[in-house]
Amino acid sequence: MSQPMMAAGFVVALLDYAVSQGADRTDLLRAADLDEHLLSDQDNRIPVAAYQALIAAAMHATRDTALLLRHTLESRLETMSVVGQIVHHSASLPHSIEQLNRYLRLMADNDGPAGRDRFELLQDGKEVWIVDHVPVQGPDYIGLEASFARFISEFCRSFPGRTFALEMEVTYAPPPHVGEYPALFQIPVRFNAQRNALRIDPVWVSKDTEFEPGNSYVFGVFTRHADALLEQLGTQDTLRARIEAHILPNLHEGSLSMDKVARDLGMSRQTLYRRLKEEGITFAEIHDDLRQRMARDYLTARKVSVNETAYLLGFSEASSFVRAFKRWTGKSPTGFRDAVV
Repeated sequence: MSQPMMAAGFVVALLDYAVSQGADRTDLLRAADLDEHLLSDQDNRIPVAAYQALIAAAMHATRDTALLLRHTLESRLETMSVVGQIVHHSASLPHSIEQLNRYLRLMADNDGPAGRDRFELLQDGKEVWIVDHVPVQGPDYIGLEASFARFISEFCRSFPGRTFALEMEVTYAPPPHVGEYPALFQIPVRFNAQRNALRIDPVWVSKDTEFEPGNSYVFGVFTRHADALLEQLGTQDTLRARIEAHILPNLHEGSLSMDKVARDLGMSRQTLYRRLKEEGITFAEIHDDLRQRMARDYLTARKVSVNETAYLLGFSEASSFVRAFKRWTGKSPTGFRDAVV
């Protein structure tokens, strides 16, 4: 399988927050093997593994295992993803959860439960629960606690003074920062439970409780944008796209092994060669085309020099990069960059 990807908006938000808490930005980017240029657009896709490495590095730098949880409670979803705008313009809680399930992939790929939505609004007698069906193992608990923290923080911010969350039950054991749970969540939490669920005030599922009327036109604008992004992700679900996503973080290494990429994708070299032939392209062409596109992006952004661009693309010498760029565009890298308005 190709590596899971996620929206850059979440990566940028955590990076900025960690820096505000005393972490060094350059050290964090290096630890996560992230190129800040790829973070310029919140809809860009970043490897989930890089985000996880960033979380670990940020926690280590700040000596705060509750960093992601604290960041989630203090941040706003709509500043990181169009999904936040859609949720905030939904008509009710059931409607917002429906939209959340629909557009989850725009935030991050995940190994969710097969054949069912990740989030379920469950009524159990007089109790109402938001159940998160994603299985949690080991350190994955930090993503789950952040998930429930997101529900709580967004509702408390949007509806100040109104009760939302009542209690929480989670399948994981008490984390290192369990002592901060009462102050951060402000509700009882039961650990080592049979499910991951957040109990909320039943008033939020009452037919008489709808969000304040939003602008249906604005809601439509956001959903159309989100649908276009989903369609784009769908068209990228090709072997070529999987290979690009896999080699992009390692582009600076220069020569990339087709054998290793094949193993990482769970197939033999012969199978990879055959499937690429079916798509009408070679491994070398994918590598070369990705280098070309990234070169254009780097030079257009004007944030790195020609020599730095050559390094980021894996060229051992700047002169080799210059020759390749002339082959791609008919111009020198300097001439191309100077011509950008």
